[in-house]
Amino acid sequence: MTQTTKNNIYTSEFDDIRPYDDHQFREKIATLVREPGFEHAVRYVMPDVDYDAFVAKLLTVESQLDFQVKIMGPFLEMLAERTTHGLSMDGIENYISGTPHTFITNHRDIVLDASFLNLCFIREKLPITQVAIGNNLLIFDWITDLVKLNRSFIVKRDTGVREALEAAKHLSSYIHYTINEMHESIWIAQREGRAKDSNDRTQESVIKMLSLGGNGNTKQNILELNIMPVAISYEYDPNDYLKVREFLLRRRCPDFKKTQRDDLFSMETGLLSQKGRVHFHLGRCINDELAANPAEDRTEVVHTACGAIDRAIHCGYRIFPCNYIAFDEVNGTDRYSDCYTEADVKSFDEYIERQLAKVEVEDINDDERTFMRHTMLSMYANPLKNQIEASPCR
Repeated sequence: MTQTTKNNIYTSEFDDIRPYDDHQFREKIATLVREPGFEHAVRYVMPDVDYDAFVAKLLTVESQLDFQVKIMGPFLEMLAERTTHGLSMDGIENYISGTPHTFITNHRDIVLDASFLNLCFIREKLPITQVAIGNNLLIFDWITDLVKLNRSFIVKRDTGVREALEAAKHLSSYIHYTINEMHESIWIAQREGRAKDSNDRTQESVIKMLSLGGNGNTKQNILELNIMPVAISYEYDPNDYLKVREFLLRRRCPDFKKTQRDDLFSMETGLLSQKGRVHFHLGRCINDELAANPAEDRTEVVHTACGAIDRAIHCGYRIFPCNYIAFDEVNGTDRYSDCYTEADVKSFDEYIERQLAKVEVEDINDDERTFMRHTMLSMYANPLKNQIEASPCR
């Protein structure tokens, strides 16, 4: 069976993972606003909100598109104004008008990577994307409703080994269907989970998953997705100290695993804390580079795609003074000393110390403090390190 509405066309085959369509929208919104957890989250993020007026406005929204443009757009503009020193995007010349894309980005923030990208598209009056989100983050039912109202589709990460391949095929089929039948773009991170040390590399498993859908060979299936790499640069990562804490705890105990509460706190911190400047760069679609490689072997095709994505992301970083300072300190050089001032160094050093002081772990010794500082500096040095190595962009 196919459901057809004003803006959405879905087959029931994907009901378990797809966003809610416009036919379901009013019912799901009405359910969501009655959830105490949703009200608490709204009041937490917007402490001055008139919740009753906010609910009344939500109940007038009739479609996903209206929800993203009229509700999420202004909310994200408010968030960008309060928690950044500017949100920008370039590389628009690489966007192929009228063509749905698979936007693959490095992954810095659990919530805001895709959200801020879509805000940039709203500003440029470009089509917004559907968004991949792991079901490990869907801690409460109302969160599932919220993200599916907001045009997110679900990546199942809690399957057993036997079910994992079928889940990957199902997800890939949905992505191909969205690109080729619905003619909508999608966003997906280049790896499962964030790169904690900012050493961004595309996981081959992500590209292999994307290649499972379609009716051609591996290369043909990847080409039809029109993969466009997008580089995300945050001047400051609000979660840097939480990532350092995770590195330290894993250093003490290799079997350490985060809790759902850890993920929830990371989402809250990323949303509401200062990020400095945030920049997105749209790279060129990888199709030309992939098609130019005569190899048809699956392993080689996947390797070529990953390399093209990584180079585009690394070349597309916006490098800030803190990145130059961290690189020089980690490597014991003054190679980029003309890219920052003494005041920049003092400010960044004070920032590092403030963030490290937030790490809540008992009995940290001097060796561990050294490890923590080096780990945090490496997070800020790695984007520049990767850009230097991604010749010929530097």
